[in-house]
Amino acid sequence: MTTETVTQTPDPRKESLIEYPSQFPIKVMGLNVDGFVNAVTTVAREFDPTYDASTVELRNSKGDKYMGVTITVTATSREQLDNLYRALTSHPMVKIVL
Repeated sequence: MTTETVTQTPDPRKESLIEYPSQFPIKVMGLNVDGFVNAVTTVAREFDPTYDASTVELRNSKGDKYMGVTITVTATSREQLDNLYRALTSHPMVKIVL
């Protein structure tokens, strides 16, 4: 009697705590300057063509120097989210992405 070992390729969807597709909020912070919100929503739309900019949430810092922008994208994969985070963190107007 022989036993075979079956090696299965891990399913990346099961390795993630996120179930795809799902609504995924991302907080982006930068200086409170003209064009910041538009820059963030433009990047979001590049990675989620269904992104609805009317859902954006804004919060100014106590002294109004910084602005927090919360975008909620439809996450379809880990790769999509990783690429979106890279694009946001490398944008010159963005200070922090959470």
